[in-house]
Amino acid sequence: MTAPRALRRARAAAALVAALLLVQPASTARADEIRDRQWSLDTIGAREAWKTTKGAGVTVAVLDTGVDAEHRDLRGAVLEGKDAVGFGARRGDRTWARHGTAMAGIIAARGHGPGGGDGVIGIAPEAQILPVRVLLEDEDPQRRRARATRGGALAEGIRWAVDQGADVINLSLGDDSASAHPDPKEDAAVRYALRKGAVVVASAGNGGEKGDRVSYPAAYPGVIAVTAVDRNGARASFSTRRWYATVSAPGKDIVIADPDGSYYKGWGTSAAAAAVSGVAALVRSAYPELSPAQVKRLLADTARNTPAGGRNDALGTGVVDAAAAIEVGATVRPTPHHASPEPYPEEFFGGGPVASATPAGWLAPTAGVLGALFVGGAVVLYRTAGRRRGPEDAPEHGATAPPPV
Repeated sequence: MTAPRALRRARAAAALVAALLLVQPASTARADEIRDRQWSLDTIGAREAWKTTKGAGVTVAVLDTGVDAEHRDLRGAVLEGKDAVGFGARRGDRTWARHGTAMAGIIAARGHGPGGGDGVIGIAPEAQILPVRVLLEDEDPQRRRARATRGGALAEGIRWAVDQGADVINLSLGDDSASAHPDPKEDAAVRYALRKGAVVVASAGNGGEKGDRVSYPAAYPGVIAVTAVDRNGARASFSTRRWYATVSAPGKDIVIADPDGSYYKGWGTSAAAAAVSGVAALVRSAYPELSPAQVKRLLADTARNTPAGGRNDALGTGVVDAAAAIEVGATVRPTPHHASPEPYPEEFFGGGPVASATPAGWLAPTAGVLGALFVGGAVVLYRTAGRRRGPEDAPEHGATAPPPV
């Protein structure tokens, strides 16, 4: 490899960031208060939808930094997964599976204690999580190596998850760097998933205050791209505004579970995407024959707080509404899953990416950026007994994760 080519590859790889996760100290809370803080469940109509289904029979693949299957709120919900990276932090390390565990909890946590009444409960608490590790946490010492050598992990992970029977694929990750562009292998993997009947959900991006750059995989055709709102239903300032926005979901002050046994409040479009993956799981549980395109349209058509004109780039068609989607879904006649996914909008992509036009070296950045879109910040809510968090675990209020280099 020539020096200039190696340099370009290294720079591209550095563009991929893992989910921005801030840990900020705050007063502790009793475990039984955690459920009361999950305001997003009512915002998206989850509790009403539970009268029909809680996601039983559905598998949601979480392509992320790994998932802690032993977390007390996720026990029994996590299937045996795949590590597409193959190295990096392991169980017990502080930089292991934090982001992925948080996303899995939003989707399908089951709580703990008597009747599962304590801790976090997911939007589809009877769904199964299929964890696929496709990136490392930003703080992992080997993250640069992963970005440089495991650039194809996302495409590989999507295909593997589909072949294992995933009904929904959650991509709370993305590349919204200045050099971001469609990758043919990722695009092909997304299309493979759609043809096989898997619903694909992705974060729209956290670039709302940084130029609203396009983010992939959110911008691939057929993907349900999710922006973030606060508890008042207003667009979160960090949430990217782009043409591909499908719907919005709560993405600020979201209660999340962590492998250390603590609970945090976080923000980001990753959290919003996970919420929509949970809603998609409810829909697929109630109406398993609906195609990915039909699920996407159903969520878009039944969203509430619809912007003037029917949609906009900040909110898509509005805030996803699980209860409305379940109700209206009963009137939708299923179409074949193998129906061709929507084409690339000519205005933005021309004919779509051509494999021969994109150098193989681009694959490295895409796997590395993967998580940059989630929990941009977090506040500790509850700490389990027996572990004291040191100052290295809790940056000062307002601190941000270091940028990729």
